[in-house]
Amino acid sequence: MDSISDQPDYSSLRSNVSFLGRLLGETIAAAEGPPLLELIERIRRLSKAAREGEADAHKTLLGILRNLEDRQLVPVARAFSQFLNLANIADQHHTISREMDPLFSASEMLAGTFRELHENGASQRQIIATVDALRIELVLTAHPTEITRRTLIHKHGEITACLGQLELQGLTERERQQIHARLRELIAQIWHGYDFRQQRPTPVEEAKWGFAVLENSLWQAVPQFLRRLDTTLAASCNGARLPLAAAPVSFVSWMGGDRDGNPNVTAVVTEEVLLLSRWQAADLYLKDVVRLIDELSMSACDERVRAQVGAAAHEPYRALLRPLRDMLKRTLMALNQQLAGVAVTHGDILVREAQLWEPLAACYQSMLACGMEVIAERALLDLLRRVRCFGVHLLRHDIRQDSSRHTAVLAELTRWLGIGDYAQWDEAARQAFLLQELQSRRPLIPADWEPGAEAREVLATCEVIARQEPTALGAYVISMAKQPSDVLAVHLLLKASGCKTKLPVAPLFETLADLDNARAVIATLLANEWYRAHIDGRLMVMIGYSDSAKDAGVLAASWAQYRAQEELLAVCAAHAVDLTLFHGRGGTIGRGGAPAHAALLSQPPG
Repeated sequence: MDSISDQPDYSSLRSNVSFLGRLLGETIAAAEGPPLLELIERIRRLSKAAREGEADAHKTLLGILRNLEDRQLVPVARAFSQFLNLANIADQHHTISREMDPLFSASEMLAGTFRELHENGASQRQIIATVDALRIELVLTAHPTEITRRTLIHKHGEITACLGQLELQGLTERERQQIHARLRELIAQIWHGYDFRQQRPTPVEEAKWGFAVLENSLWQAVPQFLRRLDTTLAASCNGARLPLAAAPVSFVSWMGGDRDGNPNVTAVVTEEVLLLSRWQAADLYLKDVVRLIDELSMSACDERVRAQVGAAAHEPYRALLRPLRDMLKRTLMALNQQLAGVAVTHGDILVREAQLWEPLAACYQSMLACGMEVIAERALLDLLRRVRCFGVHLLRHDIRQDSSRHTAVLAELTRWLGIGDYAQWDEAARQAFLLQELQSRRPLIPADWEPGAEAREVLATCEVIARQEPTALGAYVISMAKQPSDVLAVHLLLKASGCKTKLPVAPLFETLADLDNARAVIATLLANEWYRAHIDGRLMVMIGYSDSAKDAGVLAASWAQYRAQEELLAVCAAHAVDLTLFHGRGGTIGRGGAPAHAALLSQPPG
């Protein structure tokens, strides 16, 4: 393309769709026989003609479909399903292809954003400060209804990689034929395999799926994006750079922690997923550190690194990183033992981000001081960016539970104590009880109380939370939060379980009535001196999308959400509290292609 117009050229996309369709046809003919392929092709041609208005084609098509033999139904349906999958892969690849890079690349979008900010009067200082203050949390949620197999997702990724290789200039005919052969192999693997899961995944399997997404995609994507952000910021703001410790994007997970309505997510499951998360992080860090040790053979270093490794170390960076490598190996061994149910003493294993950051940052600063910026700014900088984004736990884990479960625990306890039924008390009585117990120094739960199974499970979850490092957890989300007592109840149960961390407790307002009542709930909480001191000037509130849309309709729900956010911003501002809004975009509107950028721009000012 000699020039880029406002209208992208889709000829390469059409070519890829046609090519993949042809390979699928060859696979079907080889597996099922040419007559079936001819039948599929006839159905395709008739469908196209019928869509263009040919009445005879529509009639003929219906006749063919009604007369399909039972043995033909599945392969015909699969053929069209797989073709649509392949067309979708080609379409997704097109948006990130080399020819679309000038239009859709992250660098161009960032540069356009900075230009627009400049044009609207934002100073360079304001832009730099805003970028530095960015804290965007993306949440991976669990979907037990996800039926696409991980192996199929992997094959789709491999097909995308092949399409990318075919874009390269200078390929020999042999190289091109090898890529074509790989595509034929992948499509044949798909055709001869199962499309969907045979069994619903367990919560632990869901979490492993999420960790695979992080390993195969986000682990590479985060440093690449931050490199683009850094470069674009420098070009737009006179050489300004992202701070070394910048972490504008981070990740949170509901997998293994979202127990709202899912009895399979237990305290045992949550603890296992937290261990698996640490294991995956340590494994990824180990691979990167080993790679650095292989490459960082330079001898020059600054005084700080020399003091740590000693005068005899001829390759100081390798000498500094080998203990980090060994610690990561010990960490994996210890976590394997814990996952196997063996009690282990921690010893010298990875538990704090500083254990990773300090030796890596020392190497980085030393290389800059010794004129090796070109080395420091590549794999080493990428690993430092990963440490800040992913931390020790790969991602932070949210816990979600329905408000009624907390009410049931407290009702069972108060009945046992003989002071009444918490579930039957009015809101004022509940708040008075909760605030009194929150400020009391005596234990809430007697040692000889034996709660029922459901109450015991809620308390066990709180005990798991209490055992975690603060950086392992994101927030405790309360589904169907309706009253201030719903929030205070969680704080009390966490306190009773020995939780020393001030874990954010986020009420989720999702029905129309609850959205309308959100301002009153938060205003009541912030009017309480104990609560204001406990949250230390920061509050998280989750705004529901899918449930409220079902409850009120799309337009009414959207307006209720907008109004609730405006009111929450106002009441928090009045109490000098920083509000974080957690947007629960879900359901058929928010999931699967909704315009997220437009949705963000449609939020209230502030």
